[in-house]
Amino acid sequence: MSDGKKTLDLSKIKLPIYVEKIKELLPHRYPFLFLDKVTALGAESITGVKNFSYNEEIFQGHFPDICIVPGVLMVEASAQISGVHYKLINGLSGLEKIVPLFVGIDKAKFKKIVRPGDQLIIEGKKVSQRRNYGKYFIEGKVEGEIVFQTEIACMFTETID
Repeated sequence: MSDGKKTLDLSKIKLPIYVEKIKELLPHRYPFLFLDKVTALGAESITGVKNFSYNEEIFQGHFPDICIVPGVLMVEASAQISGVHYKLINGLSGLEKIVPLFVGIDKAKFKKIVRPGDQLIIEGKKVSQRRNYGKYFIEGKVEGEIVFQTEIACMFTETID
């Protein structure tokens, strides 16, 4: 018996999803887009990649003699991948005036330093979704080791013209 909801056929979404398509899903742009591609997608999960290069502006001012990725940027990457998952799973291609807003963070733990040259693998699992609100558990890994974990809450709303 159908509940009237449209079921998304995930097999029709071509992976990997590169930054050009990510820019259709998120309003973020350089220098604040922290997701280079999506490599895996399921109804309850998503995996993406952020490659950190020494040439990024953040390293000019954030501990320039030590060069580490600020934890807050890894949290922002987590919010962005959550937004991409929500829009893809709910069949919202393009901006369509729906914008993900980062509304909460819980249980953030930073376990290892992320540096220029590292490839951050961001794995998200949907914890819950009610209407336009979603909560995700996120793990970031570099070379298979967990570097951070957090729970992210996002609300999805129409933009104001």
